[in-house]
Amino acid sequence: MNKCGLATAVLLTLPFLNGETRSIRRLDGTSITTERAAAFAKNTLEATHVTGAQIVVMEGGRMVWSWAFGLRRKDPDLTMDRQTALWAASITKGIFATYVMKLVERGEFQLDLPVVKQLALPLDQYDAYRKIASAVVKDPAWATVTPRMLLAHSSGLANFAFVEPDKLMHLHFKPGTQYNYSGEGLNLLQFVIENRKGQPLDQLMQEALFQPFGMEQTGLIYRPEFASNVVDRFGKDGQFLARTQRFPARAAGSMTASAEDLGRFTAALFAGKIVKRKTMKAMLAPAVEIRAIHQFALTSDEGLGLDAANVGLAYGMGWGLLTKTLFGRAFFKEGHGDGAQNYMICFEKRQACMILLTNSDNGELAFRPLLETIFGDTVTPWEWEGYTPTYINQSRKNQ
Repeated sequence: MNKCGLATAVLLTLPFLNGETRSIRRLDGTSITTERAAAFAKNTLEATHVTGAQIVVMEGGRMVWSWAFGLRRKDPDLTMDRQTALWAASITKGIFATYVMKLVERGEFQLDLPVVKQLALPLDQYDAYRKIASAVVKDPAWATVTPRMLLAHSSGLANFAFVEPDKLMHLHFKPGTQYNYSGEGLNLLQFVIENRKGQPLDQLMQEALFQPFGMEQTGLIYRPEFASNVVDRFGKDGQFLARTQRFPARAAGSMTASAEDLGRFTAALFAGKIVKRKTMKAMLAPAVEIRAIHQFALTSDEGLGLDAANVGLAYGMGWGLLTKTLFGRAFFKEGHGDGAQNYMICFEKRQACMILLTNSDNGELAFRPLLETIFGDTVTPWEWEGYTPTYINQSRKNQ
């Protein structure tokens, strides 16, 4: 076995047994042994040149399989293990949204009160937004933008102001009427909450979520205790890209975590320990429908696609939603970054999830075969997500 093929595996709980064989129950009711799952995952990750990965499978709201593959660092080579911390990237958004819903449940925050009414000053009078908000505050529609729209990616803001030609925030459509992914919107919501609470978000989420639910490898910013077991990140050719030391805290994507910590979070969410079931239902209610071919269009004139319509693709509060599948409703979140490609999806009725974290730009090439073979997920909208070799290759050319 080469060093990139080093792997460790463990069955955390044993709800499924077939004689002496430990098994994972797929979404369609069939099973795969953990031994076969590990072998398939290893072969797939090696074939797609993924440097390192963690996989967690959940059933009935419990982690039933946790597995680690490959390397967390090179020169010298250090093995990825189940406790290694990785950059979760935009999965941060879903965890942050759950924290926001916790505040809403407590009566400490309002989703439908416009942002302009939740700040003491106009946005462009704060140092952090003095320049980039100078245009958007002059737009009459700005006064209608609410936290609900920011969480549902329906505010009209671009992904980030720095992608705009003038590097300023703008509204591109009537707020609340359509979907356009916006990390800028999540960071703005973070700013509103920090101003109202008088504390930094990393401290607020550490106290409300990470510490209470045993998420010891998780932080919204890098912490010194991660140093001995945190990943470096690698490009498509296996080249070193960066160490994982994310600063400052960003609701849009600064979180470091392990797949098992995300499993702990999800188990607590399903058990009603983070928010009440009524609040979870509200969080996962569709706020905006999605019918685009791709989440991030390859060309400016892309039309509508069947991929999204077939599964009832929508967005709730911080989470993507599949509202009509063979396996019932599901919620999901991706994470994209330099040397970090991640995905998690959970099916509500079965309380079944698969969580994949990688420290490689090649991670997405492995997602579909892993999800289909190990978990039986045949309903993720692969084309919309961009989890196809054609899309990945084209998007790399466009960079």
